[in-house]
Amino acid sequence: MGIFFGAAMGRVVFITGGARSGKTTFALREGARAAGAGRKVYIATAQALDGEMAERIARHKKERGSAWETVEAPVHLDEAVRECAAAGVMVIDCLTLWLSNLVCGGLGVEEAQGALLAALGALNGQVRAYVVSNEVGMGIVPENDMARLFRDMAGRLNQAVAQVADEVYLMVSGLPLRIK
Repeated sequence: MGIFFGAAMGRVVFITGGARSGKTTFALREGARAAGAGRKVYIATAQALDGEMAERIARHKKERGSAWETVEAPVHLDEAVRECAAAGVMVIDCLTLWLSNLVCGGLGVEEAQGALLAALGALNGQVRAYVVSNEVGMGIVPENDMARLFRDMAGRLNQAVAQVADEVYLMVSGLPLRIK
């Protein structure tokens, strides 16, 4: 049984956890339940920069099936959120890949983060936005400065999204723990 809370469910649901903890599966399951027969949009931030990632993206598309419309937004996530605001449900997957795209592209992280938070805050309550992100700060301290900087940036981004979210879940071994 899912954890769908019907009409009382918040409009922004933040889901975080470690790699392969079940974040996306949970978001898709709960999103499909919330949308019913309504429009379901999956906003993808991943880019197929190598063969392994291309295979991963293809596998994920197949797992979602044709019921989910895919919108690719590797950089301009705020624009995709605004454009999909009329959907019944959107799943944004994932913030850490998006952040990596911004950092590697030399783009303004703070400006992009502010624009994303504004877009999420402007959702009209008709759409449910499930926002997926990796929790990267629970392991050892990375050995190089770039990895430490990324960990810190991801941590701050996750904190900011959790603050604007109506609900927050931590995924552990496929199990959701509601923390807000």
